[in-house]
Amino acid sequence: MFEIRVICTPDDADRVATALATAFDTGPARQYPTRDGKRTRLYFTADHHDSSTNPTTESE
Repeated sequence: MFEIRVICTPDDADRVATALATAFDTGPARQYPTRDGKRTRLYFTADHHDSSTNPTTESE
């Protein structure tokens, strides 16, 4: 398990969350404004997909 932090515009937050959920098993995003108040910090707890459900895993 690991944590991912993304800084993006508020308008991109949903798109970023969807993309990360596609690539990893993620929990819900924790959102906080950046110090300048113009962007959003997103924190995700994530894990790799199980190899049996990961479409990018090649079988030998």
